Amino acid sequence: MGARSDNLIARACAHAATAFAAMSMLLIAASAAWPQAASPPPSLGIQEPAQQAAPSPPTSPPPAREENPGLINEIGKMFEKSLSILPALKSPQQTIDDLNARAKDASDSLSRLARPASMVSGRMICPVSANGSPDCKSGADKLCQSKGYKEGKSLNTDSAETCSAKVLIPGRARKPDDCRTDNYVTGALCQ
Repeated sequence: MGARSDNLIARACAHAATAFAAMSMLLIAASAAWPQAASPPPSLGIQEPAQQAAPSPPTSPPPAREENPGLINEIGKMFEKSLSILPALKSPQQTIDDLNARAKDASDSLSRLARPASMVSGRMICPVSANGSPDCKSGADKLCQSKGYKEGKSLNTDSAETCSAKVLIPGRARKPDDCRTDNYVTGALCQ
């Protein structure tokens, strides 16, 4: 909600200020052009005979006004439109809750950054996953957990061939399943 809503509010305020300035100038120009009703001349103590007042026609309500496509009507529409794009204002409690949530997120991010990662050395086997490939992430986690950390990321790995004792029998032919390659995590970045 940050920069975009601030931009919308700034544009709406600019529209409102423009509309206000235009309406003010129109009202000033219109008041100068309107004819002023002439006030009766002051009497100097001479009284004139009462004039017969002409009966006035009964007043009827003015006819309903049609929409005037003039400048003032268009300015009014622009002002209404600029107010409709403003986002709903939050209550003070909602604003405080929003700020508290943002502060908590920021402190969580900072605490993750503040904990320095440590590089550890050791040797932990990478277990074989279901698809037959080595899972060195869990090997790095186990290496870091053995050093008192929560989790880790593999930095260095090593591999070694592990063979059964059958290979040592003299004269026995080596078979494909006699040896396997094991992978090890030898260095990890722990947190």
